[in-house]
Amino acid sequence: VYSIGLHDLPPYVKHFLKEYPEVNIHVEYRRANQVYEDVLANIVDLGLVAYPVPDARLETILLRQDRLVLVCAPQHPLANRKSVKFGALNGQKFISFDPDTPTRKALDKIFKKHGVVAEHVMEFDNIETAKRAVEIDSGIAIVPEDTVRQEVAAETLCSIRLEGDNYRQLAVIYKKNKVLSPAMKQLIELLKKTL
Repeated sequence: VYSIGLHDLPPYVKHFLKEYPEVNIHVEYRRANQVYEDVLANIVDLGLVAYPVPDARLETILLRQDRLVLVCAPQHPLANRKSVKFGALNGQKFISFDPDTPTRKALDKIFKKHGVVAEHVMEFDNIETAKRAVEIDSGIAIVPEDTVRQEVAAETLCSIRLEGDNYRQLAVIYKKNKVLSPAMKQLIELLKKTL
């Protein structure tokens, strides 16, 4: 999916290609449902997804969890807080992911659990566009912490910790009974590590 391909994967690909220069890696950025379809149709060998969906036809290997944080523009009233309770999010304008994305579905469950009524003012299918909308103070968003490190360092976004432990799971998926090449096995092992 886009966020993994743009934020998580590049250092792993670089490391892997340095170790195995003879291996050809082709990376495509797709919506989650397309990743599952491509893996099941043997169009791709491996898929990297957030919030993996159980499927008897697939093998799923959890890689890690990314902390979810609230992000806002530096001029937003919440910008100076170190942490925020979910109750403070009621009535806020949200920059959200499209309703059919796994991260949005997970966030909707979190909101329901905490009684948050979100006003979704914009919905996007990728994190990069959502971050740009937050930067111009169109609303706030909840995103994986690793995806906003550059913007927080550049002070174009503020990152605020949410109450409790809220994480996005990342996983690699592949078709059951697929024979993994040694290179694929090595890549999966590398993806399990923290670089």
